[in-house]
Amino acid sequence: MSVTVFIRRKHGVRRYEPGKRWLMAPLVLIAAGVTLWWQAKEDVSTVEHQLAAASASTEIHQNEIAALRDRTEAQLSLLAARLGRMQARMNRIESLGMAVADRVEVADQFDFQSEVGLGSSGAEPSEKVELSLLLEEMDQMILRLERADDQLALLETVERNHHIEDDTYLTGRPLVKGWQSSSFGYRNDPFNGRRTLHRGLDFAGPEGGQVIATGAGVVSYSGTMFGYGNLVEIDHGNGVKTRYGHNKENLVELGQVVAKGETVALIGNTGRSTGPHVHYEVMLNDQQVDPARYVYRKPRS
Repeated sequence: MSVTVFIRRKHGVRRYEPGKRWLMAPLVLIAAGVTLWWQAKEDVSTVEHQLAAASASTEIHQNEIAALRDRTEAQLSLLAARLGRMQARMNRIESLGMAVADRVEVADQFDFQSEVGLGSSGAEPSEKVELSLLLEEMDQMILRLERADDQLALLETVERNHHIEDDTYLTGRPLVKGWQSSSFGYRNDPFNGRRTLHRGLDFAGPEGGQVIATGAGVVSYSGTMFGYGNLVEIDHGNGVKTRYGHNKENLVELGQVVAKGETVALIGNTGRSTGPHVHYEVMLNDQQVDPARYVYRKPRS
C-alpha cells in the first residue's frame, strides 16, 4: 500500500510519497493516548480505593476512641463512687473518734483532721498501677473502714453506757431545800387514822421550791394521778423508776430526757397532802421499794 501526497507550491505541484514509518505515527500516538488514559483511570480508581480505606480506618479509630472514652468515664464513675463511700466512712469515724476522745478527756492528744505522718524511701515504683488492682485495694480499704466504723461505734456505746450507768445511779434527795418528814412503811393515815402502808418517803420543803431528779432518765409520766396530785415519773432503765408527787407544777413533759439533778417540778400541796412536800417513790419492776437505800447511799466517785 502506498500513499501519494500532492503539495501545491509557487512554481507548481510537487508530488510526495511518505514511507510506511510516517503512516504508523498517528496510530502510535493514538495507542499512547489510550494507554495514558487507561493508566490515569487506574490511578484514579486506586486513589479512590485508598481514600475509601482511609475513611473506613478513620471511622474505626473514631469508634475505638469513643468506646475507650466510654470505658474511661465508667471507670472514673466507679472510682468516684468508691471514693464517696470511703469519705462517708471516714467522716463517720472522725466524728465518733472526736466524740469519744472528748468524753474521755484526751481530745488534745488526737487530731483527726491532720495528716498521719508517713515515710518513704524515695525509690521509684517498680511497676505501673493497674486500675483493676487499684479498685481491689479500694474495696479492701472500704471493708477495713466499715469494720473500724462498727468497732468504734461499739466502743462509743460501751463508753457511753458507763456514763449512763453513772448518771442513772440513784443517789440523794429529790429536792434542793427541805427535810425528810415521813418514812417508808406502815403508818397512821393522816386523813382517816387507819394503819396503811406508805410506799415512799416524804420530804417537806417550801412551796415552789425545786424538785430534782435523783438520776438521769426519760419522763414516763407527767400529769395528775389520784392521790398523788401532780406527778412526775422518770424511767431510769433496767426496771428502775422514780416518782415525784404532790407538785405545785410539773416542769417536764412525757418523753423528755432529764439529767441527774435537773429540776423537774416545783414543791406543792396537790392531791392527798397536808402541806407542801415531795412524795418520793422508787419502783423496781413496778413494785415500790424503800427509797432510803438509794437516798442515803454514797454516790459513785
